[in-house]
Amino acid sequence: MAVSPAKKVGITDVAHRAKVSITTVSRVINKVPTVNQEIVARVEEAISFLKFKPNMTAQRLARGNTAGTAVGFVIPGFPGIFHSFYAVELMRGVGHGCETLRLDLIFHITDGHNPLKSNYAGGLIFADIIENRSQVEEALAEGTPCLVLNHIVKDLQVSYIAVDNVKGGLTAAEYLINLGHKRIATVTGNMQTQAGIDRYEGFQKALAKKDIAFVPEYLFKGDYSRRSAREAAEKFFALDNPPTAIFAASDEMAMEIISVAMENGIKIPEDVSIIGFDDNPAGLFGPVSLTTIKQPLFQMGEEAVKVLNEIMQGKQTGLVRKVLEPELIVRESCAAPSS
Repeated sequence: MAVSPAKKVGITDVAHRAKVSITTVSRVINKVPTVNQEIVARVEEAISFLKFKPNMTAQRLARGNTAGTAVGFVIPGFPGIFHSFYAVELMRGVGHGCETLRLDLIFHITDGHNPLKSNYAGGLIFADIIENRSQVEEALAEGTPCLVLNHIVKDLQVSYIAVDNVKGGLTAAEYLINLGHKRIATVTGNMQTQAGIDRYEGFQKALAKKDIAFVPEYLFKGDYSRRSAREAAEKFFALDNPPTAIFAASDEMAMEIISVAMENGIKIPEDVSIIGFDDNPAGLFGPVSLTTIKQPLFQMGEEAVKVLNEIMQGKQTGLVRKVLEPELIVRESCAAPSS
């Protein structure tokens, strides 16, 4: 394969020549011992032929020069990102961490498909992995220090800080069950996200644990938006046997469900209990203060900068993998069923 002299050689070129995946190239570069030696030889031949080298920032960091280092914060560009409590809290945490350590912050909104130029920063923080796994793999293969937030990554050699979303979903459902509810509905988050999948898994585990039958009509696959929550609420409240409790996978959705309920003369929590997820302060100031599952978003963002900075400076050589505990916050939107 001929590569134009004007073109910067990237990991994708190496993978193409060696006829392997980007992940495999990354494993070879990072000397993962489980890679087949024949494949190792092919990748090393491609690296040599193409004269592929890690990015300049990684080389500079390897020499111990971290002056003026910037941290890149990569976040998926979903609709309403700057109105999202989740995104804003992570930004605040990362921003505060950078300010404390006197690091520059470069913010990058990604669609997940375009290659990421990782040489603009000394390290990268990825807010979740949603259709942009290849960007993480490429950055790792190029030697860029990386850390992933809110996503447990077991099959890549990368550090992460996440929240136990399975436990969060389980805690929410168990709280409703312990109040006496059996007709419990849920509006999931985006099921393309690990958080959405895990919170729903925890919800299902709680029902199974208490031998409560899962009712398909009580499931609505949402996307964390108020629009999907409104559609879900209208569906639930129109049922002949509506749920007495609803677990929404985000506070934004929970607050919209409360709005729909009140528009229809349904009382919270007398007629239906609502529990959310996030601990968005806006949940305190509605007509009914929202019971929720708190996830430490600001803490995750701030801690991510501290850990990444240690990796960038060579003080942390092993992987850092932390799973933080969610917390039940009891307020006014849940009560025992009236019937």
